Formats: sequence, structure tokens, C-alpha cells
Amino acid sequence: MDEKELLRSYLTMQREHVLQVVDALDEEQLRRATLPSGWTPVGLVKHLVMDEERFWFRAVVAGEREAIEELGRVAGTTWTVPADVPAASVVQAYRDEIARADAIIAATDLDAPPAWWPGELFGSWRLHSLREVMLHLVVEVACHAGHLDAARELIDGGQWLVLTD
Repeated sequence: MDEKELLRSYLTMQREHVLQVVDALDEEQLRRATLPSGWTPVGLVKHLVMDEERFWFRAVVAGEREAIEELGRVAGTTWTVPADVPAASVVQAYRDEIARADAIIAATDLDAPPAWWPGELFGSWRLHSLREVMLHLVVEVACHAGHLDAARELIDGGQWLVLTD
């Protein structure tokens, strides 16, 4: 397995972890906030769609003008899912965004620099290649998968992986 495929396989494992957690919850459970910060599982999935997959792959790596403009319009609202938007549609949007990101990954060299960089947002901090973006996303998605694990256990007692003596 080459390096790109290895990175993609680790990213895929984390994405699937997220999907398995949310697929086990119903509409009401996906909208339930369990922590004082008030985020919901479906809100976290929307964050993954917009601020992780779409932002990093379509905007930063590919430089898609449409994605960049859309992200500017929705800034500050990416953790909120209106009551009239079915949670299942947000989860499907995540699946769709993963497919788009995977196509960008397949078409882009690991050493390729970002096509766009939001200097006004990040200042001098930057990621320099697809490789760095993929590593960043593995960490981000894994962190949020852990958040979802905790929320799921609080919501219905479900556990992802618990090792006991």
C-alpha cells in the first residue's frame, strides 16, 4: 500500500466510525445535546461536512470557488441544523462530501500545495500539501468520533469499543 492509500485508509476508518455512531441514533437522539456546550450529534456531523471535508478538500486542496464562496456565506452556522432539516439529510450530505473529497484525493499528488489558502483566517499557520491536509483530517475526524462516542454513551448507553479486565 502506498502512502496516499495508507493515509486515505486511516481517514476512511475514522469517517466510518462517525457514520456507525450516528447511524445507530434516531432523529430525536441525533438532535439531543448532552454536554453543557449544547452541540448535538447532527450538528457535529454538519461541522464535519462544512468545516472539515468541504473546507479542507474542496476549498483548500482543490480551490473550488463555489465551495469557498459557500463557506463564506455559512460561517458561524455550521454546527446548527434547523428543525425543518432532517438529520438523515445531514448524514447523507456527509457521505456525499466524503465521496467528493475522495475524488479530490485520488486526483491530487500528495506533495501538491493548496490551491487556496485562507490567510485572513489562519495567518501564517498553514498546511503545505495534500499529505498535511490528510494527516490533519485524520486527527480532526478521530477527535470528533471520540466526541460522538461520549455523546452516544450518554444518550443510549451504546459504546464503540470498551476494553474491560
